[in-house]
Amino acid sequence: MPILSVEALRSFTLDVLEKLGTPPEYAQIVCNSLVGANLVGHDSHGVLRLTSYARLVDEGKIVPAATPIVDWRNRAAAHVDGHWGWGPVGARLGTETALALAAEFGIAAVTVDRCAHIGRIGEYVALMAEAGMVGMALCNHYPAVAPFGGRERIFGTNPVALATPGGPNRPPILVDFATSGVAEGKLRVARAKGETVAPGLIVDSDGHPSQTPGDFYAGGALLPFGAHKGYGLGLMVEILGGLLSGAGISALPGFEGANGTLLVAIDIAHFAPTETFARQAGALAQHISASKPAAGFERVLVPGEPEHNTYAHRNAHGIPIPDTTWSELQELQRSLTR
Repeated sequence: MPILSVEALRSFTLDVLEKLGTPPEYAQIVCNSLVGANLVGHDSHGVLRLTSYARLVDEGKIVPAATPIVDWRNRAAAHVDGHWGWGPVGARLGTETALALAAEFGIAAVTVDRCAHIGRIGEYVALMAEAGMVGMALCNHYPAVAPFGGRERIFGTNPVALATPGGPNRPPILVDFATSGVAEGKLRVARAKGETVAPGLIVDSDGHPSQTPGDFYAGGALLPFGAHKGYGLGLMVEILGGLLSGAGISALPGFEGANGTLLVAIDIAHFAPTETFARQAGALAQHISASKPAAGFERVLVPGEPEHNTYAHRNAHGIPIPDTTWSELQELQRSLTR
């Protein structure tokens, strides 16, 4: 398995994006999103996505040079039309808009649609937390998940992310998870490595439990996490992300195929002194870290800490890319050079 320096992977990714017709400014945003996902250990949302993104560009489903716009605003609410461009570019504009509106009104909600896959949604709430705000993000996507008790694909993986400042000298407290038992991209990683997955995550096309990633791609479905709990949360993400944004419900006619996204920013300063809030959140994080671990665990981690630790390690020592993924990426680069 090759291990690439951050600089080498950035250079490679920028080259591919620019060969796909992406303007340099947008290529930087998409590159930062993809390589940033690898840096924090979310390889499912990292550079392996380039091959599917290139296919979508070829099919006309991503317009690399498209410019997103804020097409309407109503006090603390706004909407971003991505014009079918890169998802991270549209979502970054949505995040910046939410931050500006929250600073004015205390809380803001911005929706985004008509854009490609926005990537790791934890990226956007992290930006809000780093700006001294509370961030929330959710989005829907193409059906991949069966409802509790079912076997047909009805929902997307419909992730949810929340983040707050983590206190002095601590990373943001950040949760980011799919409402399925596993993100679809993590199945891609497992398939690329020739690995199986844990029980209870997928069913095959006949509705039988499976641990083979290929069964999902052969007409199977992901399962919601926590049975009815993940099902219920995924349902609400589908409604909020799909309907408030205008993208639509992914399993019903009229769905546009975008990530229907809802971004919410809360300016802490409108409710309490930001420094006090951050200090108390940090004290809770420290209390959790100091608590006694259960059998089989070295210590208790705070959400956001694993990503912070992985970032430090990979930034210093490089990013591992599975052999199959790296071969596919190199072939993509060669095909764009011909």
